[in-house]
Amino acid sequence: MKAIQIPEAHRIDILEVPEPTLEQANEVKVKVKRVGICGSDMHIYHGTNPLATYPRIVGHEVAGEIVEVGSNVSKVAVGDHVVIEPISYCGECYACKSGRPNVCKEVSVFGVHEDGGMREFAVLPERQVHQVDSEINWDEAVMAEPYTIGAQATWRGNVQEGQTVFIQGAGPIGITVLKMAKLRGATTIISDLTNERLAFARENGVDYTINPAEVDVKEKINEITDGEGANVVIDAVGMPQTFELSVDVASQAGNVVTLGFNATPSSIALMPITKKELTITGSRLQTNQFGKVVELINTKQLTHDGLVTHRFHIDDAKEAFQFIENNPDKVRKAVIEFE
Repeated sequence: MKAIQIPEAHRIDILEVPEPTLEQANEVKVKVKRVGICGSDMHIYHGTNPLATYPRIVGHEVAGEIVEVGSNVSKVAVGDHVVIEPISYCGECYACKSGRPNVCKEVSVFGVHEDGGMREFAVLPERQVHQVDSEINWDEAVMAEPYTIGAQATWRGNVQEGQTVFIQGAGPIGITVLKMAKLRGATTIISDLTNERLAFARENGVDYTINPAEVDVKEKINEITDGEGANVVIDAVGMPQTFELSVDVASQAGNVVTLGFNATPSSIALMPITKKELTITGSRLQTNQFGKVVELINTKQLTHDGLVTHRFHIDDAKEAFQFIENNPDKVRKAVIEFE
């Protein structure tokens, strides 16, 4: 079968590899239909993902069809359409026992720490697949994993109906955060340096947009909120200056959620954190969000609405990565097709 492997930074190979077989009674075999190309995949390609190991078959945003099941599998059957939950964990450490396996001390991410979904077939434990309605288009289904990132961020920020949520970054992840915040009934503000992205956010229902190159962000948020500030700030950019701004524009008793893996320190005084009694949280991967997201997809409350902009056949995988690299402002979400 064909597989897309990144053996080292700045290199992509399309390989012929053995087709996997079931080895455990609780496993399922998935014929891959779509795989989204995520920013973390691009970071692996560039050699800037600190968590990835090489060589690696990438891809963790995966949708496909069950073609074989083990003898102990009971929740899915041959022919079912599924999306893949891309994390495995030990189940024994403090994080796992606290219901937070996404930050298990031994967490392994499909396509990052272990070979992922950019191959024609994959074998996984049954618990890592979630059934989607067969009438759902593959381009819709493949967005399940990105939506779980937005769902996790809004859960970590405890977004409630009637709150004002400020999202920094209107890229694909920022848009998934926006969609989930709107479903929770929040008033939303989003910022980005690209007006085209802001226009797309407006198409997806954002209430207010801000281009930091054109207006003072803090002044604009104070204007929108009558000086209160944003009740929840979700930083989908992950730069020191955006984290610092998050603390600055958060309201009294507000929540700040950061999604970034930037290792550069930020300069934040204790005063605003203590004075406003802010809650500052990280958000990584997802915790029990797949079931909720799949239900929203199945009921068509979540649709990509133009978020998927480019499609490439598996044979054109190299061109796909190069196109994304050379045209970051044109691509919202690109997917690899295996049909």
